[in-house]
Amino acid sequence: MKETAVPDALDLLRTRRSIKPREMIAPGPSPAELETILTIGARVPDHGKLAPWRFIVFEGNARARASEMIATIFATKNPNAQPSEIEKEKRRLTDAPLVIGVVSSAKPHPKVPAWEQELSAGASAMNIVTAATALGYGACWLTGWFAFDRDVLDGLGLKPDEKLAGFVHIGTASKPTEDRPRPVLSDIVTRF
Repeated sequence: MKETAVPDALDLLRTRRSIKPREMIAPGPSPAELETILTIGARVPDHGKLAPWRFIVFEGNARARASEMIATIFATKNPNAQPSEIEKEKRRLTDAPLVIGVVSSAKPHPKVPAWEQELSAGASAMNIVTAATALGYGACWLTGWFAFDRDVLDGLGLKPDEKLAGFVHIGTASKPTEDRPRPVLSDIVTRF
């Protein structure tokens, strides 16, 4: 675990915030920490024990290879794109030292609707964010156009019936971060 003070569980949940990938640097999680993060990512509500999610780990050169593929697809679909726009696409997964793609792989089931299984994949992504934060790393769950583009999904090895819940970027925060405004509970809570 990183050499930072780790808050207790409620403080962690109360103060967790996303760190922008461009504000992350190495080191990222060790192999043992990555195993812990993925184990916690798989420990979510899962009605029917279907494991309706899986993970794609992007580390080292794999981040650049995936980003290059994203940029190539972007350039093909946007023939008038400026070189700076294509360069931006080449950095999609390269800022953080580790990126985990969370794949939603809902399975046909008579009692567990696809929507419930997709929510389980979302819970998995959030558990990954929380686990990384608990280990002292910065984390950010993002999507973007490429998370919904079928050509990109095919290039990443997703099956035709799979979706990408998002990419969780994980690394060391390069600077102190400030929290953003949060909703006022009275604006979002009703009682029945």
